[in-house]
Amino acid sequence: MTRPLLVTERLELRPLTAAHTDLLVELDSDPEVMRFLTGRAGTRAEVEARLPSRTDPAQDARGLGYWVVFAGEEFLGWVCLTPWRDEPDAGELGYRLRRTAWGHGYAVEASRALLDHGFGTVRLARVLASTMVVNVRSRAVMERLGMRRYDTVYREWDEPVPGWERGEVVYRMLRPRG
Repeated sequence: MTRPLLVTERLELRPLTAAHTDLLVELDSDPEVMRFLTGRAGTRAEVEARLPSRTDPAQDARGLGYWVVFAGEEFLGWVCLTPWRDEPDAGELGYRLRRTAWGHGYAVEASRALLDHGFGTVRLARVLASTMVVNVRSRAVMERLGMRRYDTVYREWDEPVPGWERGEVVYRMLRPRG
């Protein structure tokens, strides 16, 4: 199984490849997009260093990995469904969108497509997602998806960003029965 093209009413989710590097660099260069991740704009070197793990053939073989999100030909960002730790029947949902794409329901729409793929095609038992407690927009996406708060974790940050001391929340959704 490889990562398929996923299509929703307004979006096309294309498997991420190295050809998308410039788009990822543009996305990560916005410090507001990176506010709750690193607190600063990302660099090309950082994007290129992460690319091999985001195009990992082992994930792709399971139907997991990263997708770039387009509305028509407009690049909006990326979404991912990756393995959750060492649990073979669990996945982790993630998303990062350009600031101009915020507030239009794109993160929810793209994430729903990944949840359908993860539960239906990949047959995951559960999907988890996490964000900082202070990232209310990301938490709202998880809640709109029907995910429920599962845990709060506290970790040390090498380069703390504002709000780190309040911890990170983990949301979870179980595969629907039926």
